[in-house]
Amino acid sequence: MPPHEDTAVFAHPFEVSIPTTYNGGPSPTKRMPWMDPFFKNLTRCVAFLVFSILIAILISLFIHGEPAIRKFGFDFIVSAEWDPVKERFGALVPIYGTLMTSAIAMIIGIPVSFGIALFLTELSPTWLKRPLGTAIELLAAIPSIIYGMWGLFVFAPLFAEYVQPPLIKSFGSLPIVGALFKGPPLGIGMLTAGIILAVMVIPFITAVMRDVFELVPPMLKESAYGLGATTWEVAWKVVLPYTKIGVVGGIMLGLGRALGETMAVTFVIGNTQRLGASLFAPGNTIASSLANEFTEAVGDLYAPALIELGLILFLITTIVLAFSKVLLLQLAKQEGRKS
Repeated sequence: MPPHEDTAVFAHPFEVSIPTTYNGGPSPTKRMPWMDPFFKNLTRCVAFLVFSILIAILISLFIHGEPAIRKFGFDFIVSAEWDPVKERFGALVPIYGTLMTSAIAMIIGIPVSFGIALFLTELSPTWLKRPLGTAIELLAAIPSIIYGMWGLFVFAPLFAEYVQPPLIKSFGSLPIVGALFKGPPLGIGMLTAGIILAVMVIPFITAVMRDVFELVPPMLKESAYGLGATTWEVAWKVVLPYTKIGVVGGIMLGLGRALGETMAVTFVIGNTQRLGASLFAPGNTIASSLANEFTEAVGDLYAPALIELGLILFLITTIVLAFSKVLLLQLAKQEGRKS
């Protein structure tokens, strides 16, 4: 062995001395004791930076919206009045529109996403998986304003001409449900905004579901098929229980996207501060209200009222995420238990 190469000296059966040089240069295994504490503190600082930004946003919204909070109090949430001239503001219409459009998006998006993910992982031929998966991912890359323009100029006229009249004729006369399907077929409105949101959230939910479905051990599915289970039974009794935590996480990701969407909803919801039961009636959401009216906010209460709307949206999103976290923890506790 050349004299410039060091050899390991075994002082103890379980101890090895690390050479300090290797072929005349520094050893690639040389220890740097300061790296572990540095890396630990660096990651801690990054984590607290994100948390600090969230707290700073919340405090900023509260400070700038404080005049409206002090003026209207709890009535701001339950009032449907929005009159900038008289400086009377209420958030009930935007809150209702935000929750309703998001609920419509989830009702449509969750089963469609589940079906697409199940087809990609269980039923699709090999040659179709990659192009179909790529097409789904491309939907997520389309800017929201493109969805809004397509919804306003293409989808809304077709919806008003071919879909809304049959719905009004079929369900408008029913005792309770009929209130949701009354009104003129305008094309734009709450239902249109919910459908556009569903198209926007489907790629996100589908991507998460597909990834978690692929993590199911093939042995579990093959065992179920060997016992005579159908594809639906395997999906419902094997794949879904095994991946329920990831599925819930994907659904909550899509819900968060739907709650905060701005431009696409602004194009197709109608942007009226009017509370109505019909899904065909124009409405408003918190995000679209901020987009439409913030540049015109003058006076002592107009801008603070809009900022308080932003604070309410922040709190709604936080509550939804907290609820999803609690749900995921409950699902995690049930892992391994017999149903």
